[in-house]
Amino acid sequence: MAASKVLAGARVVLPTGIVNDGRVVVEGTRIATNDSAGAEIIDVRGHWLVPGFVDIHNHGGGGASFTSGTVEDVLRGVHTHRLHGTTTLVASTVTGDMDFLVQRAGLLSELAEQGDIAGIHFEGPFISPCRKGAHSEELLRAPEPAEVRKLIDAARGRAKMVTLATELPGGLDSVRLLAEQGVIAAIGHTDATYEQTLEAIEAGATVATHLFNAMPPLGHRTPGPITALLEDERITVELIDDGTHLHPAALQLAFHHAGAGRVAFITDAMDAAGFGDGRYMLGPLEVEVADGVARLVEGGSIAGSTLTLDRAFRRAVTVDRLPVEDVVAAVSANPAKLLGLYDRVGSLEPGKDADLVLLDAEFGLKGVMRRGEWVVDPQLG
Repeated sequence: MAASKVLAGARVVLPTGIVNDGRVVVEGTRIATNDSAGAEIIDVRGHWLVPGFVDIHNHGGGGASFTSGTVEDVLRGVHTHRLHGTTTLVASTVTGDMDFLVQRAGLLSELAEQGDIAGIHFEGPFISPCRKGAHSEELLRAPEPAEVRKLIDAARGRAKMVTLATELPGGLDSVRLLAEQGVIAAIGHTDATYEQTLEAIEAGATVATHLFNAMPPLGHRTPGPITALLEDERITVELIDDGTHLHPAALQLAFHHAGAGRVAFITDAMDAAGFGDGRYMLGPLEVEVADGVARLVEGGSIAGSTLTLDRAFRRAVTVDRLPVEDVVAAVSANPAKLLGLYDRVGSLEPGKDADLVLLDAEFGLKGVMRRGEWVVDPQLG
């Protein structure tokens, strides 16, 4: 058996707080309590050690799409995000023909069964044409429970989340169906009122898909879904912290109103993440990526992001000035809890998977470990 590894001297972020000059012991694929004789000591003084990142909303990366790519493409996209610290990833699809999405659900569920991804998120086709964003309008449909059920069944127990415009016909019944099936019902790409959003929450919705984006703005007489989603303790709000999707003040408003325990930072990444500018397809729609910002060629809507969670982490701490512990909660613990995986991932505690990210003093990524193996060897020079 390989000797255990001891990462020693870093500032370690634990659920209980930051430990200076901390130690994390890795035995095989897991975090251990004590190191064994002959353990490899890795000096990581001057660095931060944080849990591996958990992304619950991600459409691709490395030039690969989770909606349309081959198995090899999907694995390339997953690996691209691992290189940026995301050790647990839910693969998101975009709106498509129902038969096609059923086929994709089958392919992605196999990868989930193998442990390559943590499950599937269906974003569309059950969304509002008024707030479609980068989704093909002619392929949208109402969230009738029988249609939603088709996708859930095709995913063979690996569906983790479905984004719905819950104000559409069948929306509330579909929320109830998803809750019964143990699948997260997420409110997003919606034109719902404040009151309609409250109804959806009562029916069992628990996530706000990229809060602020693709929903009515907050008004003083028409508070809309944003207010309802922020004020309810049962809702986890997704935020895209890339400097494009949200004004920093909007992010601060959401973060401080919801509290650190109810925010999940996501990438909403598309193919260009970790790959570069150029022309891409997002489902059936063409996207132009320029200076790292993805927009539809026709109409100019923002089309996902090119974000990786290491960049979101660094921005949250250095630009938004959020406490490191709160950022760790938003990129690791909260999404892990939401997925029901917190017993295995999301914090640096004995018995959990040895998924961790090594950051330098300026929060630049310097190493990534997944299940005890280095994905990015530590750069300690």
